[in-house]
Amino acid sequence: MKKLLIATCMMLGFAAVASAQEKAKTPVTKPTTKMTAVKPATTTPPAKVVKMEKPATATTAKSPTKADGTPDMRFKANKNAPVKGPTKADGTPDMRYKANNPEAGKHKPEPKAKTKGN
Repeated sequence: MKKLLIATCMMLGFAAVASAQEKAKTPVTKPTTKMTAVKPATTTPPAKVVKMEKPATATTAKSPTKADGTPDMRFKANKNAPVKGPTKADGTPDMRYKANNPEAGKHKPEPKAKTKGN
């Protein structure tokens, strides 16, 4: 009996939701068409085309670079660029060496040991 009551409630609920989703029909109005005379277009002479020269750049790079000045590795010209320092087996620079990482070899202060306060 309990299952029958639940099934009936669900059917009524779905029916209520389905009827609430109907849109109100709006009457279709025909667009009014009026004939108007078209005025002939006046022709104007085309504007002169002025060629602009490219501004001279201070630096001329052979390969594209990013905003910070490092080579952009998305371009083929930069993918074969030699790496300055030692590399790992997969060809990426080994950041443990100073030639690849300016922070390598610098002593970092150790954090102070926490003591139990008295």
